[in-house]
Amino acid sequence: MQKLARASRLYEQIVRQVEESLEKGELKTGDKLPAERDLAEQFGVSRTAVREAVKVLREKGLVEAFPGKGTLIMEGTPHTMRISLDRMLKTNQEGSTYLAEVREMIEPEIAAMAAARADGEDLAAMRESVGVMDEAKKDPEAYIEADLDFHLAMAEAAGNPIILSLIDSIVGLLREQRMGIFQVDGGPERGQYHHRRILDAVEHRDSAGAREAMRAHMRQVREDSRSAPEEE
Repeated sequence: MQKLARASRLYEQIVRQVEESLEKGELKTGDKLPAERDLAEQFGVSRTAVREAVKVLREKGLVEAFPGKGTLIMEGTPHTMRISLDRMLKTNQEGSTYLAEVREMIEPEIAAMAAARADGEDLAAMRESVGVMDEAKKDPEAYIEADLDFHLAMAEAAGNPIILSLIDSIVGLLREQRMGIFQVDGGPERGQYHHRRILDAVEHRDSAGAREAMRAHMRQVREDSRSAPEEE
């Protein structure tokens, strides 16, 4: 993979270069991507751009993150589960309600597990995501991607690859949900209030507190989703 030239959306060029490396056989199924810091240095970009590129590659099914193993090149087959969920929820008027119910069931327990298992790298990722959201309240794209990063970091900290795969399978739906909430008056601020409470509980290894803070956040998400403008 080559070092990037100057570009407006650097993460897209990282994605293209990885895809080209796969087509040329320079990267093969099972190969491990370099660490985030090493990729950022190699491409001459920020770690945020690298994370966004890896997120897109994961959504395409080209890579997958495995706790303890790193990010590995996959076969690139379509994510059938994600496609099925997208189709089901987008064609069902109750789709947003179903998504909210699923999140209310699993994310509080993810937060509790993260409080017990998060390591320094997990905590640093959560703190960075909260910091980006603090600075991006007028930038929907940056705020929403940092919001997704926060919840994915929580899932990674839980240390269960099945949980991470489940959250990853609905990341597209979560992005749409967050876009609607961002347009609700006070939605980003309410979300940040809850993110800080969750982070504080995780930092203090308070599983019960993290669980309750996430429950409160999920209630806020459900309420704000009801006020979000309908997609045209």
